[in-house]
Amino acid sequence: MPSIDAIQGLSRTQARNLRRNRVRTTEALLKRSATRADRKALAGITGLDEKEILSWANRADLMRVKGVGEEYADLLEAAGIDTVKELRRRNPNSLLRQLVELNDKKNLVRRLPTEDMVEGWVSGAKKLEPVISY
Repeated sequence: MPSIDAIQGLSRTQARNLRRNRVRTTEALLKRSATRADRKALAGITGLDEKEILSWANRADLMRVKGVGEEYADLLEAAGIDTVKELRRRNPNSLLRQLVELNDKKNLVRRLPTEDMVEGWVSGAKKLEPVISY
């Protein structure tokens, strides 16, 4: 699993604070923030905001899908997809069109995903068990 440093929106200070509390990877972040109670406990020991922890956990969740790194996780989030559960319900062709339009407007990624990539993300998301509960 990638380092928590791969999560967009996480400052160096916040990452250092998480590392001090044994959250060094996206996998560890998911384990320590899977439930509302987990996020509240992590917020309590780190002093970080519970909503931010959920946002980072959602990005880490998307990054579990093969081929979705930090850059594509940002693109998906900008398209309103911030969890594996949401990604698995999307139509790949419609999603690709949405991502292309969004990137044309906001220029979020240098290289747009291909149709095969988006199909792989959706099918990969369908194979993953949900980790985060709300």
